[in-house]
Amino acid sequence: MLFGDVVRVSLDVGATRSRNAKRDTIAGLIGGQDPGAAEIAVAMLTGEVRQGRIGVGWATIAALDAPPASQGTVTVHDVDGVVDELVRTTGPGSQTARAELLSELWSRCTADEQEFLGRLFVGELRQGALTGVMTDAVARAADVPLALFRRAAMLSGDLAGVSAVALRSGADGLAHVGLSVGTAIQPMLASTAQSVGEGIDAFGTASVEWKLDGARVQVHRNDARVRVYTRNLNDVTDRSREVVDVVAALDCHQVVLDGEVLGLDGDGRPRAFQDTMSRFGADDAGSHDRVRLTPIFFDVLHLDGVDLIDQPLDERHLILDSLVPQQNRAPRVRTADLGVAESFFADTVEVGHEGVMVKDVLAPYEAGRRGKGWLKVKPVHTYDLVVLAAEWGHGRRSGWLSNLHLGARTGDDFVMVGKTFKGLTDELLEWQTERLQGIADRVTDDVVWVRPELVVEIAIDGVQRSTRYPGDLALRFARVRQFREDKPPQHADTLDSLRALLR
Repeated sequence: MLFGDVVRVSLDVGATRSRNAKRDTIAGLIGGQDPGAAEIAVAMLTGEVRQGRIGVGWATIAALDAPPASQGTVTVHDVDGVVDELVRTTGPGSQTARAELLSELWSRCTADEQEFLGRLFVGELRQGALTGVMTDAVARAADVPLALFRRAAMLSGDLAGVSAVALRSGADGLAHVGLSVGTAIQPMLASTAQSVGEGIDAFGTASVEWKLDGARVQVHRNDARVRVYTRNLNDVTDRSREVVDVVAALDCHQVVLDGEVLGLDGDGRPRAFQDTMSRFGADDAGSHDRVRLTPIFFDVLHLDGVDLIDQPLDERHLILDSLVPQQNRAPRVRTADLGVAESFFADTVEVGHEGVMVKDVLAPYEAGRRGKGWLKVKPVHTYDLVVLAAEWGHGRRSGWLSNLHLGARTGDDFVMVGKTFKGLTDELLEWQTERLQGIADRVTDDVVWVRPELVVEIAIDGVQRSTRYPGDLALRFARVRQFREDKPPQHADTLDSLRALLR
């Protein structure tokens, strides 16, 4: 497969907004190709190389001055071979050797190919071939069921590699792809519900569990080797000592656990979210302020050679309970009684957690999906804040004032505590664009600053300490409920009332 064909498809995909057209263009490229070449092309079109990070930055790319070739002769295997060499080239003299490898490759590429390679190598290739589109395209090219291919790609964590399996061995090959201990998979996500009752009505019997406001982790243990991954599949083992210690002590050889880590006070109440994240993000945990991270697990996906993701939640819970100590499991209640569920919800919020998860006890673990089997329920806080400014929108919101700057009252003044563009319908966007320009105080190219006269009701999930805004806190998940022209700005909520949520 010529590398130029990949570049041409990338340009064609970037030039259309039609998902079907993107899918068909990519499928046309890889259908019938050698599986090895297709694997390389799939990785490239999703903005990656098979080898992962290769340590090439914009400065290196900018220093390459080889004139472009008039005709493309480079194959995808040629490019992949150079990347292999770059990865292997380390130590004294490696910088010069790597530059020579790149220069030789550049001299053989056309101008479009050079542009594509530069953005690919530094991780800034954007042409619209997202993972979902690529999944659809490969399934079509290989003539395999989309659901089967999607599942195999999710479990393996290697879309390009599974593409080669699909093209080489079809559905039979995909059926043998399972969870690989040590390779992170996309976590199952939850949909939002307005009340606990929604879950009870939907599931009948449900597992109602603490919803933890910490850092999501997926932990893989293979004998003595323990690896900790974030929800974005980044390896954070080196800064997760407490997590490693807990999982290493479990009575098993292989396990994959899903959970969160969070900082707890001496009385077991959760520390503020930013305290947890500050400690979790530290390279040297021993030098920090002794915020100890506690891993709390709520699911088990694999145990000693057996994948559990297709088993119902009830069975996974039995296995989790037999394996993980109680202090490292999320408290839960299994019930079909709305009163019991609501009481558990109230107690959870009182303890200091952000809400509950309501889960179908019969549901499998849908890796990478925002399934209907998990619902998250959080108390909603609403505050009346004052609009201080608004930013002009982009894309489909061009021509409308969109992102609102929000202020809380401090005596006779107002201090900014956050921004939001969520919850705004087209009707509201049109209305606020006219209304805010009518009370404009000063205008820049991007922002219209207004007199603090217009009150808006904002729903938030909470607040966190932040130096980003003058109020030294920031709203979490703010969205517009409604404008309150019936309220004067003097009746807006105070900064102190928002600060109370920190306690």
